[in-house]
Amino acid sequence: MERSYRYLGYFLLLLLPLIALGFHQSYGSKIPDFEPGFDPFIHVHAILATLWVAMIISQPFLIANKKVALHRIIGKISYVLFPLLVLSFVPAWIKIVKSGAYENLFFSLGDCILLITFYSFSIFYRHQSAKHMRFMIAATLVLLGPTIGRIGPIVFGLDMVVTQTVQYAIIFLILIALAIYDHSNKRDHKPYRFSLAAFSLHALIFYLIFA
Repeated sequence: MERSYRYLGYFLLLLLPLIALGFHQSYGSKIPDFEPGFDPFIHVHAILATLWVAMIISQPFLIANKKVALHRIIGKISYVLFPLLVLSFVPAWIKIVKSGAYENLFFSLGDCILLITFYSFSIFYRHQSAKHMRFMIAATLVLLGPTIGRIGPIVFGLDMVVTQTVQYAIIFLILIALAIYDHSNKRDHKPYRFSLAAFSLHALIFYLIFA
């Protein structure tokens, strides 16, 4: 692992309290006494998403501690885990379509497209560790969407557009800071520039639909 990214795993640990806060009201607070009729597919999605987050956080620690073989094994497990995670969104999409609120497909579907894009590039560049790591960082930032998207209205009482704007601002600032940092250290920052473009398109579509 590049020396300047040796503490990446610790930064990713910050996701845990954010995710716990964001999903406490809609899911965590209901454990173990879920209401009758609670959609069982939500449990499947929650389990797969938890495994995905655990994998993302553990991987940089494994590299930093020179557990390369285990890092690669977990990476190969993701070839199964990631498609299952994407498929776990399908029941929610079907429910949205049946409700007729098609615009709400944007959130999980848009995030899924970003996830698939960044993960695919990460796997494509799996033998080029610098690009591989940077695209996985971008994939991790996608998690801020559903997390901040819940924290904004639940904790701070923000409306959807303001919450989404805060989310984009945080993601853009992180990517810009990382790109500037890599540029100043003469490292390849093209993955961050590509990710900025992808998130910008995501934002453009959001404002066209909801603003």
